[in-house]
Amino acid sequence: MSAIACGLALAAALAPVNAAAAQTCGAGKTRADMTNANAQAVYDCLKKSMFENYNKGGKGWIPAEVVKEYRNWKLANTAPAAPGFHGERYLMTWVNETGYDAYTDFRDEDVSIPAGTVIVKESFDVAENGSAKAGPLFIMEKVEEGRSPETMDWYYMMISPKGKPVAVNVVSACSECHMENFGQQGALGYPAEDVRVAK
Repeated sequence: MSAIACGLALAAALAPVNAAAAQTCGAGKTRADMTNANAQAVYDCLKKSMFENYNKGGKGWIPAEVVKEYRNWKLANTAPAAPGFHGERYLMTWVNETGYDAYTDFRDEDVSIPAGTVIVKESFDVAENGSAKAGPLFIMEKVEEGRSPETMDWYYMMISPKGKPVAVNVVSACSECHMENFGQQGALGYPAEDVRVAK
């Protein structure tokens, strides 16, 4: 599944979510002209309201403590990663202590991620006219071996920009894309190389 096909599958799942995202910040330039510094400025504008909104209301089947605590974890990127997958959104990737060291090895083969690893990706979009808005919060949780073999033992979850848990077909909207594009690296997508943290 190509980045475009993944984007289309995710876009279909996110249509109601996108309609609900109201808080905006201006990028001052089109997506094509964005630099890492521009993307960071947009994130700095959005990040307070993003976190507050992600934490509104009940979380249903999604662990509320993850949404509440992830900003206390470590970042895997130094600036918002440029759009690719996840509906062409910029991403900030947070990883809990259990999996941070393994994840930030950024290995492309022989990947071993411990059960209990949780990866949270904040997202935002910059339109061609330069307007920006918060996107969903994407969550991956590594469960014990054999618990979900069809997804390489990853659980996928998503919170809307307004804080509501989003029910999606995690196989078609999440796992298929991860497996096809990143199966050789444990189904893990990493931040773009130019913004990965150094070890």
